[in-house]
Amino acid sequence: MIPAVDALELLKEGNARFVSGKSAEIHRTHKMVDNQEPFAVVLGCSDSRVPPEIVFDRGVGDMFVIRIAGNIVTPLELGSTEFAAVQFGPRLVVVMGHTCCGAVQATVKTLASGLTAQTADLSAGMKTIVEHIGVSVDLETDEAHIVDQTIEANVRNSVKSLREQSQVLIDLCNDDGMMIVGAVYDIGTGVVSFLDC
Repeated sequence: MIPAVDALELLKEGNARFVSGKSAEIHRTHKMVDNQEPFAVVLGCSDSRVPPEIVFDRGVGDMFVIRIAGNIVTPLELGSTEFAAVQFGPRLVVVMGHTCCGAVQATVKTLASGLTAQTADLSAGMKTIVEHIGVSVDLETDEAHIVDQTIEANVRNSVKSLREQSQVLIDLCNDDGMMIVGAVYDIGTGVVSFLDC
């Protein structure tokens, strides 16, 4: 088992390779393995422009990746994170949002129009996304910065959910060195910035 701080360093090094255009391209190599031994869990957005394995220049089997629009934490994502941590042993969990997030933009637009998740003409599934991201929206923020601020706040809230809503993860953090951290991927530069949360 790789300690959380070492796993975080591996992700930072991989992202630096990706940004510099010097990827090791280990993600292109298919490793045939009987068992999973991921060193990190990444809970990220489903956006097609944000593939964690490529962004972190990691190979098959290195990360347990959970993706959902807006990188929100519902009971399914919480359970998936618990499952990965208990079953496979990674001690690092990264919640990764990204710039230009369509789910965040749609949520901000809905709330700024005076609607709520419940009053907007949305499917039940989309209402769930707007509800979860909506708690991170501060409509007092100036229009030029509201989406970026919401993206970061949404990551922080998802980290908080993982840290506080699961006794399994609480125990792993307290007793077994697990770290749950937040990050934002910049689609324009390729840089992943880790947040202090």
